[in-house]
Amino acid sequence: MNIKQPSSHKNPEPESSVLYIVGTPIGNLSDLSSRAINILKNVSLIACEDTRQTKKIMNKFEFTNNLISFNKHNSLKKIPRIINDLNSGKSVALVSDAGMPSICDPGEDLVKNVRSNGSNIICIPGPCAALTALVSSGLPSSKFIFEGFLPKKKSQREKILFEISKNEKTTIIYESPHRLKKLLNELKIYCGGEREIQVSRELTKKFEEHIGNDINNVIKTFQEKEVIGELTIVIKVIKKESNLLINKSDLKKELNELIKAGLSLSAASKYLAKKHGIKKSETYNLN
Repeated sequence: MNIKQPSSHKNPEPESSVLYIVGTPIGNLSDLSSRAINILKNVSLIACEDTRQTKKIMNKFEFTNNLISFNKHNSLKKIPRIINDLNSGKSVALVSDAGMPSICDPGEDLVKNVRSNGSNIICIPGPCAALTALVSSGLPSSKFIFEGFLPKKKSQREKILFEISKNEKTTIIYESPHRLKKLLNELKIYCGGEREIQVSRELTKKFEEHIGNDINNVIKTFQEKEVIGELTIVIKVIKKESNLLINKSDLKKELNELIKAGLSLSAASKYLAKKHGIKKSETYNLN
């Protein structure tokens, strides 16, 4: 398959001694760019999370190349080999099974080591499940926090769940099918069942699905539904009216000023509660 060489880059690609970080489709192989195909077809070597997945791309676009596996189980052994290849003038492409390499995979360590070694790195942008789910969710997308897969250790997990419950930015999480129900129940405990949320599965594929409204509804949906496919969860920011991060010192000052102006404690507390969207008891108890 002949792919026309892109002309917009500074030099003909691929260049020697360059590590290319190549974004690959998250489901629909037609999302692979012509520039990415050119790189994968012509680099000296492709380092891939699973050679079987990368071969599907090669078969689809009718080309072959040299492959080595590079994943969380062997990355420490493979990094020196890849650096040696770059030092010898070879070009290397790094791909994950789906999406952008180094997002929740050992590509991060490879990039760090290659940079430390002085070799050049060029990213060939491609699909990303986190951003795809975010922009299709309808939830605030100008500012967001990406947590990836939550840690399994209880103390670390509880810490992040608490932070998510107070986040003033949209949160994005990855989760596997067999752990989704546990995560949803945890989110209900920490964020409340009415927090807006969207669970996206099978993104860009035939059975793409977005399940949302709120945590309660999503839990109910998956009680009657088999969980299949990798999942991306988008969680709305905490509502300002329930934001517990209001400066208590300023709130107490406002309360005292209203009381000095002649309002009773009860009336002043009720006014501030309505003004800031918090419970009356939160202002009443400041006195």
